[in-house]
Amino acid sequence: MTAKRLGLLRGLVPKAVRVAVLVNPANISIAETTLRGVQEATRTIGLQIQILNATTIGEIDAAFATLARERPDALFVAPDLFFLGRRVQLANLAAGDRIPAAYAQREFVTAGGLMSYGAEITDSFRQVGIYTGNILKGAKPADLPVVQSTRFEFVINLQTAKLLGIEVPPGLLATADEVIE
Repeated sequence: MTAKRLGLLRGLVPKAVRVAVLVNPANISIAETTLRGVQEATRTIGLQIQILNATTIGEIDAAFATLARERPDALFVAPDLFFLGRRVQLANLAAGDRIPAAYAQREFVTAGGLMSYGAEITDSFRQVGIYTGNILKGAKPADLPVVQSTRFEFVINLQTAKLLGIEVPPGLLATADEVIE
């Protein structure tokens, strides 16, 4: 999914070469998975990455100060609950610094972010409900199969694209599951 999100970001910003990746090192599993996925994907699509860490609100501000100084072509935000809770701050900082950013959840895009590609949240909740139902019926959690999302959504915010001076290619626009105008 990381490679797909990077590819969609590259489709929106085709001249992007340098991409900053924002991760929360306190969430070790997500940070490691994201960095591994980004490093694998950048080898195939030819991007240079810069890792930025943030575990607090102040560190988010510091990361964006670094972005303002170093001016990467785009920003890739790891799918982290801390960042989701700070989605308005992240979307506003990215828009203010005119940095195209890709997120994992649609909530970032509704808060003003450029684009997201990730698991459809209602599908995730449905799967949690099925697991819970099975456990309540007596199934042992260890016996339940691991299930991954199969439904993903691509969301684009056209207002943010316009603000950033990005013309969304018609082919990419046609593949979006939701377009916020």
